[in-house]
Amino acid sequence: MFVLYETPAGYAIFKLLDEKKLEQVDNLYLEFQTPEKANKLLKLKHFEKFNDTTEALAAATAAVEGKVAKPLKKTLKKLLVDEVQSSLLVADAKLGTAIKEKLSVQCVYNTGVQELMRCIRQQADSLLGGLPKREMTAMALGLAHSLSRYKLKFSPDKIDTMIVQAQCLLDDLDKELNNYMMRAREWYGWHFPELGKIITDNIAFVKTIKLVGTRDQMSKSDLSDILPEDVEEKVKEAAEISMGTEISEEDVLNIQCLCDEIISINDYRTHLYDYLKARMMAMAPNLTVLVGDTVGARLIAHAGSLINLAKHPSSTVQILGAEKALFRALKTKKDTPKYGLIYHAQLVGQASQKNKGKISRSLAAKASLATRVDAFGEEATFELGAAHKVKLESRLRLLEEGNLRKLSGTGKAKAKFEKYQAKSEVFTYQPEADNTLNVKKRKHSETEPETPVKKEPVDESQADESLLKSDKKKKKKKNKDKDEEAPVEPKTEVKEEEEAAPQPSKKKKKSKQQQE
Repeated sequence: MFVLYETPAGYAIFKLLDEKKLEQVDNLYLEFQTPEKANKLLKLKHFEKFNDTTEALAAATAAVEGKVAKPLKKTLKKLLVDEVQSSLLVADAKLGTAIKEKLSVQCVYNTGVQELMRCIRQQADSLLGGLPKREMTAMALGLAHSLSRYKLKFSPDKIDTMIVQAQCLLDDLDKELNNYMMRAREWYGWHFPELGKIITDNIAFVKTIKLVGTRDQMSKSDLSDILPEDVEEKVKEAAEISMGTEISEEDVLNIQCLCDEIISINDYRTHLYDYLKARMMAMAPNLTVLVGDTVGARLIAHAGSLINLAKHPSSTVQILGAEKALFRALKTKKDTPKYGLIYHAQLVGQASQKNKGKISRSLAAKASLATRVDAFGEEATFELGAAHKVKLESRLRLLEEGNLRKLSGTGKAKAKFEKYQAKSEVFTYQPEADNTLNVKKRKHSETEPETPVKKEPVDESQADESLLKSDKKKKKKKNKDKDEEAPVEPKTEVKEEEEAAPQPSKKKKKSKQQQE
């Protein structure tokens, strides 16, 4: 049984003298306490030394990728051709599979092999007798430096440090430009205060000052390349009736030098923005398509790197940049923020105030997926980001129109909304809400409005008749009440007497009525 041990100086192949010791993993370190014990268990069979650093770098990169380097392939063919039944102990499983495919040699990789490699590393100086320790450390350092340089050169587009630095520099340039523009407007405003109100664009304002100088030369100069015709006429009219103070030529020269600085910084800013846009499309195309290059670069800069951003969940991406507001809300037990840096994305800006939270949550979920594809995917395409953006735009359209998307089940539960109409976000003051009295809740029946009864015109004769009828009804009610108040027993006796008495015939009643 052979052991393959990789060093910065070359490949070392040992022969394991006692295979039973490998089964005792817990006590294996006892066999490597001294160099004498280690030499009894392992014997150096062959050492293939690298010729230079480039060969060592090629072998190291092949080992990282799980491939068999050429010098290793040659040495294994020489040593293991004769011994067919022998097996090879390997420290890397990928390398073992590659050796098995190329040379059809049985490779072993388990916990016992890992412990054996640790023990060999402790006694490497004694087992590899031909190499001094100083030379080994120097070769290890050189190989480490060359390997790191190779990795940097291998994927320059995946270096997110450039994006972080470019975005920070872009923010600094914006601050400096604002400060310089405020200073230029205030400085030249003493001489020509009306110019600042007429020309609102900062770059056009600076170019006008640089071209003209004092306001006396405003009427003679041609500003058609900088300003439109109507604005140029207003500037020339205002220069003739300006109320500003007079300044010397030296003052004008200093102001024009400041204008040169502003123009140069602005030109560099546009160049830097184009560089950042190109680098973002090369490194994170899906994230750039979803949230934009500026917002994507700020998210990467805030997280530290693209891989760190890919490790964050979507809820963290949503509030990234609003940490102070989050902890303040948690401390005071209030509502947590709904968005952070993602608020400046185009999709969130298009939504109304009530839908910004929903869109920011959906956008953060899709952005986290896009970031993981950009960070860990092999192909750099923006198809996923474009597809997600179309879905988010359709969802925003549904939210703005007031319709609900049917997620599952039948369409019976689909809500019906009126057509969406844009309303103002301004809330009016309601003085009724200031009432602090304990008002009893009224029932629903009491709050219902009574239906108004239409009054018809009534004649006086009909009114008199209705009054007489109402009086007669009242009298009848009074008589009934008196009858009810009377005792019950005498009534029964009277009834019995009436029943016992003979009833007069109908003919007698008719005769009486006729007499009357």
